[in-house]
Amino acid sequence: MRLVVFFPEVMEQEITQEELVKEFYMKNPNREIQHQEAVDWLTHEFKRRTGKVFRDPDRAIRKLSQIGFLIKIKKGVYKYDPNHVENRSLEDFTPSQKEEIFRRDGYKCVICGLGRESGLELHADHIKPKDLGGKAEISNGQTLCSIHNFRKKNFGQTETGKKMFIRLHEAAETIGDEKTKDFCQAVLKIYEEFGINGHIHWNP
Repeated sequence: MRLVVFFPEVMEQEITQEELVKEFYMKNPNREIQHQEAVDWLTHEFKRRTGKVFRDPDRAIRKLSQIGFLIKIKKGVYKYDPNHVENRSLEDFTPSQKEEIFRRDGYKCVICGLGRESGLELHADHIKPKDLGGKAEISNGQTLCSIHNFRKKNFGQTETGKKMFIRLHEAAETIGDEKTKDFCQAVLKIYEEFGINGHIHWNP
């Protein structure tokens, strides 16, 4: 009687989804890649290597674009430029710079005054964002707690939203659409209630 032994397929070393996205673009430097090409390769390669499903490659690509690893050329087209990544990294605060910023600010968030003793993580934040040319200089740094750093980074989206509702309110008023007008007023009052984007003025 002949003994036949079956060996399970051996998967390659485990790789994270973010690592795989970086690998794909780093193998294709300075090439403007259509989104679908990247997604097709990522889903197939992740399955081959790990046996698992890459459930949201779109989100992984967008995330790397948001942190500056990828350049968004236009909708659905991204590029990896090694020089761009290297130059951006030069504008990150070094550990010693972060410590100096924290010490200068008394290890407290400059907005709420809370610190690590309150269970909050502290961040060295660029006052003028890197994307707008902000430098990694002590004078351009401030201490923010994780909550206020998150809010600062995402207020750009709320600004867009507020402007949109103001325009929609004006349009509804012009055509006499009271229901839409009331809806916009309710949303805009929420902005005022929470003190968000007060620099964008709205006259009810």
